[in-house]
Amino acid sequence: MPDLSQQLVYVVDDDQGMLDSTVWLFESVGLKAKPFTSGQAFLDACDPAAPACVLLDIRMPGMGGLAVQEAMRAKGIDLPVIFVSGHADVPIVVRAFRGGALDFIEKPYNEQLLLDSVQRALSRQPVVATNQRVQNEVKARLDSLTPRERDILLPLVQGFNNREIAERLGVSVKTVDLYRSRVMKRMQAASLPALVGMAIGAGLVEPFSLEPSA
Repeated sequence: MPDLSQQLVYVVDDDQGMLDSTVWLFESVGLKAKPFTSGQAFLDACDPAAPACVLLDIRMPGMGGLAVQEAMRAKGIDLPVIFVSGHADVPIVVRAFRGGALDFIEKPYNEQLLLDSVQRALSRQPVVATNQRVQNEVKARLDSLTPRERDILLPLVQGFNNREIAERLGVSVKTVDLYRSRVMKRMQAASLPALVGMAIGAGLVEPFSLEPSA
């Protein structure tokens, strides 16, 4: 693997303050970072052969992150992508993973979690794991859920909010809040996108439709 000085992170975010602080973070640990305030500017400058990954904001004026991801695919730019967003609703998360994203991180992000994710991306280790060992670990966590926790998990990764889940199950929102916390803890999911990634990787939901797998 190339050393840190040879590795590059393309950072694409229309928020100049966020862009500057993220570039500073990467450079502080020896990673080279190239900032862009628009998806098109990144696409015009991107070197597909670079030992690099892309940190890509979902919501930007003009060309949003998902459109940039599609354009990368159309141009044959096969660089690992990490999405960041302050609005990580489930359909967007699923579309990102379906398009090949390696991770999806919610803003404001924990700096160490972001750095860890970038290092995984540079070594191409997806959060939606496909290797058997990790799949077995996720399956064991799923098997440890109680029936009520499983009742909460499925609509949660399908994109229903707590109130909608409460109405579906005939329980209070407070009860859903409690079980949602238990599900996140048992599944060892640091965020909703991480939980969705596990559900897709385990085949619990179909990423194209968000419907339960048969």
